[in-house]
Amino acid sequence: MSATTLGQARRGFSLAEYTTCLTGIVWREALRFLHQRERFVAALVRPLVWLFIFAAGFRQVLGVSIIPPYETYVLYEVFIAPGLMAMIQMFNGMQSSLSMVYDREMGNMRTLLVSPLPRWYLLFCKLLAGTAVSLLQVYAFLLIAWFWDITPPTIGYLTVLPALILSGLMLGSLGMLISSGIKQLENFAGVMNFVIFPMFFASSALYPLWRVQEGSPMLYYVCQFNPFTHAVELIRFALYGQVNWTSLIVVSGCTTAFMIGAIYAYDPSRGLARRGPAGGET
Repeated sequence: MSATTLGQARRGFSLAEYTTCLTGIVWREALRFLHQRERFVAALVRPLVWLFIFAAGFRQVLGVSIIPPYETYVLYEVFIAPGLMAMIQMFNGMQSSLSMVYDREMGNMRTLLVSPLPRWYLLFCKLLAGTAVSLLQVYAFLLIAWFWDITPPTIGYLTVLPALILSGLMLGSLGMLISSGIKQLENFAGVMNFVIFPMFFASSALYPLWRVQEGSPMLYYVCQFNPFTHAVELIRFALYGQVNWTSLIVVSGCTTAFMIGAIYAYDPSRGLARRGPAGGET
């Protein structure tokens, strides 16, 4: 390590240096997103299939009564819209984590983490970049849904932004934590499906929890302890200018816990270190 780097480590880094790091990581993620247009299309295809096909079939079967935050009866596609927004963020968080596994195999991640900047800040910048990409995808979905008569209050497009940022950080940090334990790129798809589908279906994304409680009280409690349920409810209430305080506390707590776990797991002596045949680290 050079004398200049040692001097910086002793005196700390300036705001401009932190900003430069954040800008570089976000710009890298933005370029990757622009060069992978099929990723943007794939992120919209999944929720649009649910919205245009499944919702049309379930509309007559799953009527939704008047429950908060709705003040009147709503169509099924209106009810599932917040869940589909959260689904976009969850898949994006997992895709961002997939890129971290790829970067680790190619050596780019090691180059990033040996930076003299604090490791927690580097991972947080990566998390912010992935969340920013997910916001673009969610608002593109809302634009398409508007033509499908899914029109929340105009102010809702603004009030939902903090909820989307917080839920994006939670789901992104969860994906980051999961990626820390995956050593090979080929294993990521199986682990991703093992996490995504149980979280998505055991939540309030597709049906209200009171219907789940009527059908299966055990599943109802599983849904209540599912962080994704609270991410969906946080978005649902924020879309109508309201705050679900329970969901806000749960999502904030889970975001902090997942992020701390990811920072600990990406310690070179734990998450990224691999032991060779002789027991030494490689």
